[in-house]
Amino acid sequence: MSAALVWIIIGVVLIITELMATSIVAVFLGIGAIVTGLALQAGIIESTSAQYLVFGIVSLTMLLTARGKMKRWFHGFTADRGEHGTVFTKDLGERVTVHADFQQGAGRVILNGVQWDARSDEDLKKGDVAYVVKNEGIHLTVSSRKPITES
Repeated sequence: MSAALVWIIIGVVLIITELMATSIVAVFLGIGAIVTGLALQAGIIESTSAQYLVFGIVSLTMLLTARGKMKRWFHGFTADRGEHGTVFTKDLGERVTVHADFQQGAGRVILNGVQWDARSDEDLKKGDVAYVVKNEGIHLTVSSRKPITES
């Protein structure tokens, strides 16, 4: 197997690993490896030191110039630490309808038209009305008694 093919394979593998890592670094190393392999195949470079030099320069240049732009494409919403409290507390005290009987403290409720997994110390039955007393992300804690909200 020629050195050019090895560089190209390494480049493709690095780009594929970027799909799993999403740090937007491996893709630039992959591009550097592919460019090095193509330059080697075309006879533009030959020595091992030239291969490493081309790989380093291309990878570093791409990383420094394009990473910021590409990262914006993949940037999703991230909540600040303070935002979680608001998201998790906004449903407290909201009325829910029991969708599935609670067995061993676990059941399903409907809040704003969406089914949620819920927990309760009470024996709630399908059709009962309950209130959200705690939101733990994907699980609600509910009670048949409406909580006292602070004003």
